[in-house]
Amino acid sequence: MNYATLFETIKGYVENDFPGTQFSDTSGNNASFTSKEQIDTFIQQAEQRIYNSVQFPAIRKNVTGATTTSNKYLSSPSDFLAVYSMAVIDGSGNYEYLLNKDVNFIRAAYPSPSSTGIPKYYALFGPTTTNTVPPVVTNEYSFILGPTPDAAYSIELHYYYYPESIVTASTTWLGDNFDSALLYGSLVEAYTYMKGEPDVLANYNKRYEEAMILAKRLGDGMERRDAYRSGQVRMSVN
Repeated sequence: MNYATLFETIKGYVENDFPGTQFSDTSGNNASFTSKEQIDTFIQQAEQRIYNSVQFPAIRKNVTGATTTSNKYLSSPSDFLAVYSMAVIDGSGNYEYLLNKDVNFIRAAYPSPSSTGIPKYYALFGPTTTNTVPPVVTNEYSFILGPTPDAAYSIELHYYYYPESIVTASTTWLGDNFDSALLYGSLVEAYTYMKGEPDVLANYNKRYEEAMILAKRLGDGMERRDAYRSGQVRMSVN
């Protein structure tokens, strides 16, 4: 299901074109909210719920960066949400996976920035700040490494992110493979906004939950096993 089909299907199910509305912003200026913007919001909220409920491979990404000599901090990608793994690559191309620790552990284990070597641990430090005066806190996170890198090592980060929304991409993995979850998730958001009939909303919720059971079976089950190691799924036959 592509974006255009999803958009029209939502309107058809709830029998509402969501006509645009006008309101006053905090400055007292008139602003408008179009039907497209309303439905786009429903879709994006549904995507966020799904991506936080099932760990599909489609929400994973790899990026390679590099440490800076004598600098224990490492910036995260702009679309970073959470870590799956972080590895340092030495001069011979060997991977050594870092252990996730608390910031306090790294501070206690390596209290001096002059304690250098190949990093063994990492922690999510917090928002990145600029070098300006006064410093400005940005929306991006940074990592702290321990010990402080003694050279410019390559770093491979495997992380969780939100894929581009079907609203802007037109087609996505989720829309192509699990459009039922995306549709009913969007309908739940739309009908909640409409303050619709409780029995209809309950039915949309039920269909959404049924779709999510199948989605979790794939993302948290089938895609994490194979027949060689786990055997094929079998059902008892009487």
